Amino acid sequence: MSLICAIAGGSGAGKTTLARKLLNVLQPDVDQLAIDWYYRDLASISMEERMAVNYDHPDSLEVDLFAQHLDALRSGTAVDAPTYDFSTHTRPSRTINVQPKPVVVSEGILLFALDERFSNARSRFDYSVYIDAPNDLRLGRRLRRDVEERGRDSVDIRRQWNEFVKPMHDELVGPSAQFADRIIESDEDLDTVAQEIANHLASLRNVAA
Repeated sequence: MSLICAIAGGSGAGKTTLARKLLNVLQPDVDQLAIDWYYRDLASISMEERMAVNYDHPDSLEVDLFAQHLDALRSGTAVDAPTYDFSTHTRPSRTINVQPKPVVVSEGILLFALDERFSNARSRFDYSVYIDAPNDLRLGRRLRRDVEERGRDSVDIRRQWNEFVKPMHDELVGPSAQFADRIIESDEDLDTVAQEIANHLASLRNVAA
């Protein structure tokens, strides 16, 4: 059985960085399952229509499948998770085999907003961490990431931020911090935080055993 550690927070808060550090600390007893892999395949609509989709709302995600995969991992069964191409908003045929290691780390902006309307996915998390970071810091990080890693245009990134990202953060993401077991401030040292989380997960595993 896997313990599910969930890391949430606004876009650009540092979720992926913390997840990577935690994965390094927990090796080899860990695997990951990112909810960003579960965006819906939009190959059937035009690129113009894809650009108008609100990717910061749970409806853009295949939450039912994500919840099913969480259940499988928690019960000790491996899953083949989907992959997603952010440059085209489509889902390639390649999958990622995720093993039910002692700990599975999941990260994404909407994790704690997935209540009973969205398969109640957040009820599957054994330990929940939220990273709080200022709006300006997050926007700057998002601009760098989307330009360098996803081939996006900076003007469109700002449009998407103002039209979707910030409103959804204010409505869904920010308020979901109340469901976190631990809230991390943006100035905390993430190496220290990763080790702290690893120690706590070890104690949870000992209790479960």
